[in-house]
Amino acid sequence: MIYFCSQCGKPVRQRVPAGDNRLRHVCDACGHIHYENPRLVLGAIVEWQGRVLLCRRAIEPRAGCWTLPAGFMENGESTQAAAARETLEEACAHVEHSRLFALIDVPQIDQVHVFYRGALAGGKHAPGEESLETALFVEEQIPWSQLAFRTVRLALEHYFADRRAGVFGQHQLILEALC
Repeated sequence: MIYFCSQCGKPVRQRVPAGDNRLRHVCDACGHIHYENPRLVLGAIVEWQGRVLLCRRAIEPRAGCWTLPAGFMENGESTQAAAARETLEEACAHVEHSRLFALIDVPQIDQVHVFYRGALAGGKHAPGEESLETALFVEEQIPWSQLAFRTVRLALEHYFADRRAGVFGQHQLILEALC
């Protein structure tokens, strides 16, 4: 919720601006329209000798659960650079030869999760500040019941299905809300 204008500091109110069709926060003093847009979460499926790198979260949400290295994209970086940065920050790992793998819309929380698939440089990894531990898993060892997010589960399910098929595609999904 926005209460004050970031341009002039005056109070804002919600209304549909001229030429628009959505309720927005608008400043009546200076006319600035405050758009709220989805946030991008970038991550990577990092492979090493048939195993996948996972991080056990040290932070909320879902502290203690396992996830792919991922986090919010910063201004001024590409999606590929964001996935590589998050892998470095969360798993002290460098990802090489990454390619776009999955795009998952999560409209109920105003997010888009994008996952790249790439190789773990030199097999080296360690927990970063936001991780309790990191580990490499074969499919049968993935802690499926302890995964932090549905998008991570979906990305991993598609990854292992593609790997079994011998061909990696690009996947686009819309994550529907749970009832």
